[in-house]
Amino acid sequence: MMLRRIARMDQGRGCNRHACRRRGAAAQHRRLRCWLLALCCWLPLGAEAARLIEDSAGRKVELPERIERVYAAGPPASILVYVLAPDKLTGWPRAPRDDERPYLAPATRDLPETGRLTGRGNTTNLEVMLRTRPDLIIDFGAVNATYVSLADQVQAQTGIPYLLIDGRFEQTPAALRLVGDILGVGDRGEALASEVEALLTTLDDVLATIPERDRPRVYMARGPNGLETGLKGSINTEIIERAGGRNVADPGDASLRRGIVQVSVEQVIVANPDTIITWDPNFYRGVWRDPMWAGIEAVQRQRVFLSPLVPFGWIDRPPSLNRIIGLKWLASLFYPDQMPMDLRAETRAFYRRFYHVDLDDNALEQLLQWTQGHPPN
Repeated sequence: MMLRRIARMDQGRGCNRHACRRRGAAAQHRRLRCWLLALCCWLPLGAEAARLIEDSAGRKVELPERIERVYAAGPPASILVYVLAPDKLTGWPRAPRDDERPYLAPATRDLPETGRLTGRGNTTNLEVMLRTRPDLIIDFGAVNATYVSLADQVQAQTGIPYLLIDGRFEQTPAALRLVGDILGVGDRGEALASEVEALLTTLDDVLATIPERDRPRVYMARGPNGLETGLKGSINTEIIERAGGRNVADPGDASLRRGIVQVSVEQVIVANPDTIITWDPNFYRGVWRDPMWAGIEAVQRQRVFLSPLVPFGWIDRPPSLNRIIGLKWLASLFYPDQMPMDLRAETRAFYRRFYHVDLDDNALEQLLQWTQGHPPN
């Protein structure tokens, strides 16, 4: 009898839990409707979409004539918007850390953390996004069916136009021109696009003279043990190939998935790269003392390089316009005679043109310490 009574009590509590869930879901829907109504109130009366834009996924998206506030769906998009029109950025997917702040324009250092809609570890929801009152949502990176579905869903639910912009290296000039025009900074977009095109053309001219067999065999070591990497063809490691290296993490079969993978140290030993690139200081410090890595050609030849990370990574983290300075740097490491680089001068100029910040000597020196294997503590 007691067991049956406990069972009935548990069933009753279960029904209450289900009812609570239903009430919670209903409350969430009501809050979202309230935010949508509030968004409509924020829009100027009589505002109509004045432009029809085709994004990189082939989607036709209606945009308002004036765009003052842009929500970046993820870190790559936040850099794209920041580079072109920092005053239109509603916030950062992750708030800048103390060591990153000196390398950002002062007016953007205290922008709120708004989370991310896309990518690994999406951290926001539509209510949070709506609080930023955006005129436009931009995502920059992959434009496959998954991202198209998300963009269509969010746009339908919120009524806010959502653009997908191709983030591959080869599409960088087109992205700068398109988004520059959309944000009303066409001249700036054109200037930066032309600069990127000139770099890519120069690099192509150099690589045309270097046979594939003579190009460096490169491994990108991610994480503190260096055993996470990106397969050839992934957006995370395409900078290796674009700079003229051969990514040793090459599955060969073009039909296989391209992305981030875990490997064993034995696989790295067999691949025997002559160059290793990393952004992880812990891996960089440890690789010189680890006997498992000691026989790898890159370690023996002292060709393990540490990439700067502030305010954004030079070779990834995230894969966005921040990779342009990394492309110059890698090309100069791979081909110092054909692609020489005045690291101090070009780094200072890049940060001024792309990041809207004039580095003083101390900030520049701390930044370049990374490239010498000595990141600030």
